Amino acid sequence: MEDTTGSNPQSLGFTEKLKSWLSWSWTYVCFIWFGMVLIMIYVLWSPLKLQETLTSASVFLNTLTPKFYVALTGTSSLISGLILIFEWWYFRKYGTSFIEQVSVSHLRPLLGGVESSSTAGLFSSVNGEAEPRPSVSECKVWRNPLNLFRGAEYNRYTWVTGKEPLTYYDMNLSAQDHQTFFTGDTQQLRPEDAVMQKAWRERNPQARIRAAYQAIEMNHECAAAYVLLAEEEATTITEAERLFKKALSIAGKDINLLVYIKRRLAMCARKLGRIKEAVKMMRDLMKEFPLLGMLNIHENLLEALLELQAYADVQAVLAKYDDISLPKSATICYTSALLKARAVSDKFSPEAASRRGLSTAEMNAVEAIHRAVEFNPHVPKYLLEMKSLILPPEHILKRGDSEAVAYAFFHLQHWKRAEGALNLLHCTWEGTFRIIPYPLEKGHLFYPYPGCTETADRELLPSFHEVSVYPKKELPFFILFTAGLCSFTAMLAMLTHQFPELMGVFAKAVFCCDFTGPAHWR
Repeated sequence: MEDTTGSNPQSLGFTEKLKSWLSWSWTYVCFIWFGMVLIMIYVLWSPLKLQETLTSASVFLNTLTPKFYVALTGTSSLISGLILIFEWWYFRKYGTSFIEQVSVSHLRPLLGGVESSSTAGLFSSVNGEAEPRPSVSECKVWRNPLNLFRGAEYNRYTWVTGKEPLTYYDMNLSAQDHQTFFTGDTQQLRPEDAVMQKAWRERNPQARIRAAYQAIEMNHECAAAYVLLAEEEATTITEAERLFKKALSIAGKDINLLVYIKRRLAMCARKLGRIKEAVKMMRDLMKEFPLLGMLNIHENLLEALLELQAYADVQAVLAKYDDISLPKSATICYTSALLKARAVSDKFSPEAASRRGLSTAEMNAVEAIHRAVEFNPHVPKYLLEMKSLILPPEHILKRGDSEAVAYAFFHLQHWKRAEGALNLLHCTWEGTFRIIPYPLEKGHLFYPYPGCTETADRELLPSFHEVSVYPKKELPFFILFTAGLCSFTAMLAMLTHQFPELMGVFAKAVFCCDFTGPAHWR
């Protein structure tokens, strides 16, 4: 055993040396190949009668008309233009260059390249200490605490506009959530539970509704079936509330069912204007199930309290949940900023502040806005109505555009109600980007902004919505290259068309120099 373990480091060392040698050798392959081509041309110049071949080629080029050069340059311009259009479309849709992606994924390993391992390494925190980068947790998709009702809200949008507000990826995540919440122990599935387990997986809404009725026929006390009907068949909030109350009466002691139904009933009360009742239901739910903080019921409570303008109660909830050890959200950060901005925004004036400087309260408000913008930089454009809102998805990505849409959809009215708050936000939010280090190797108050948000947001948000991207990506090299190539060849085509004689002489001179150059070596 000692010999075996002792030989492993040697074999690993030999493998690493071989890989490094191959990688090093690829650097000089191009030069070696170019030198070999020149040597072969020199050696085979006479045996292959290359001189006669070049002479005949030059004669052929001399017989070409200017129309040939117009067609050549025009075709080159057309091809490069088509490549440019495809590259631009691919970049707008997927956020990367197709040619660059193919080069990195297929050619780079052949050339001895190694994928960057920075995401698995360490990064510097605010105080300069090395900390592990939480790449996976930062890009986790969360259930939207304020998600709408499909039948009463999402479907009504589809009926009016003809557009689908939810993506298949988003609905598939919801189906997985419902299976986890409501099916319970798979070893003891009742027949109606098996039907409902299949119902959640159905892609067609009508098939899901038919399966729910089938489960009710099997057992009139199948609470999960009534939940599905409340979510998807009910066309009004009042009807959804009636079905949820029916489900609650037969839910028994299933904790998952109880929490889900009570939360949705509280949201029904909020939407129907019974806000105090909704607040009481949410508080009772949080007291009854204190360990279910991951469901973010406090975000529902914060929104309802803001509607009541109970700002002292909002501050009390924030004091409990805006803790350094707890995960943040746009709701937490921006609600904290709203409360501090509200205290000074009614008298805030940019001109006066520039003359006398910011007071302590104004400075606290500005710092809170900077903190919120650093956490999610997409929100201000929706609050300031610089970008149009859409219906929020059923799942969100924290710090992403999907979270910004969900927050602004419900909280824009609260910012408008606080006099001058949006004006203060407008004057100060862009200053955040002067504080954040660039490039984004480390954050100022939070972890570095994750690079996976754009891809996840494109899966969560509908195709008709323009996804907000941060930081803004520069155009890839190949788009700039193809744009330059297309412009250059188009210019050559135009010049050849306008001045055929002059461009013909120029082209023949260039070709003749290229083809007759090697004859001077001998």
